[in-house]
Amino acid sequence: MERGSESAGSKKGDIHMGGLLMAWAQWLETTPWGYPVRTSLWLYPFIQLIHFGGLSLWIGTSAAVDLRLIGWGRRRQTAARLSDQLFAWNWIGFAIMLLGGFLLFSAAATTFLENAAFIVKLAYLVPIALVWHVIVQRKARTWGQSEETPASAKLAGLLELALWVSVVTAAVLIPSY
Repeated sequence: MERGSESAGSKKGDIHMGGLLMAWAQWLETTPWGYPVRTSLWLYPFIQLIHFGGLSLWIGTSAAVDLRLIGWGRRRQTAARLSDQLFAWNWIGFAIMLLGGFLLFSAAATTFLENAAFIVKLAYLVPIALVWHVIVQRKARTWGQSEETPASAKLAGLLELALWVSVVTAAVLIPSY
């Protein structure tokens, strides 16, 4: 059955998750933060800049630790020490990115929920990458204690980099769908 071809009363008492999600998206677009972002000439691009800044900080600090785990970069410090030094900056970047992303989503939530690239990014890639990031971040403290990093740590760092590249690729594809 095609999207939108169901009648409102097709299944008695059936309120499916998609309907609830779409109702929430419609509400978000009318909120005091969603509506101005959507209708302002300069607010959406400004918030997009903030979102990309947070994303850059998040991905940059994550990539620095991942690359150190892989064995690339200066060997002045271990991956564990680098991870500890970048920990706060990493999560500050995440918070900025999350807030900016939420505001951008609020401006056009119904459109985003129908976008295949956005759904792949947010429903599949981001949760997997985020869980993996937390695992790598926790393990980096033990994996990276010495100059010689175990093969499993190198593989974990490489996998995290690949996951974040996938997330960014899906994000770049959003305007195409």
